[in-house]
Amino acid sequence: MNIRVMTIEDFDQVHALWMSIKGFGIRSVDDSKEGIERFLKRNPTTSVVAEEDGKIVGAILCGHDGRRGCLYHVCVDVNHRMRGIGKAMVVFTMEALKKEGINKVSLIAFTQNDIGNAFWNEIGWTKREDLNYYDFTLNEANITAFIQ
Repeated sequence: MNIRVMTIEDFDQVHALWMSIKGFGIRSVDDSKEGIERFLKRNPTTSVVAEEDGKIVGAILCGHDGRRGCLYHVCVDVNHRMRGIGKAMVVFTMEALKKEGINKVSLIAFTQNDIGNAFWNEIGWTKREDLNYYDFTLNEANITAFIQ
């Protein structure tokens, strides 16, 4: 298993991985090749893929705003789960964020994502109960589709 920095050349395999995961939310603009390329240019060292025999079996988009890191689209291929790949990728991203002086990391997990929520709890992340999450859509064309 090779854990390494994600590049735009990984897009086709990463996108195929996303599309293989039931319940995964894909945004029409942000998760396009152009959107991911923009994200990776802004955050060139913090996103990660897990590769086995030349095939990407896990991925995390990770970036920061100079103050707080954020993980997006954390996933491992269903046939490769329970082998420590997710945790290894999270550790990789957190080390990359530390090198850039980031001291806190957050993520959003859908409430109905039982597997994901169990994973975050298992590896020691804290579910916040003391705040509300708000967002505002600037581009109505950037819709989320959930993989069936």
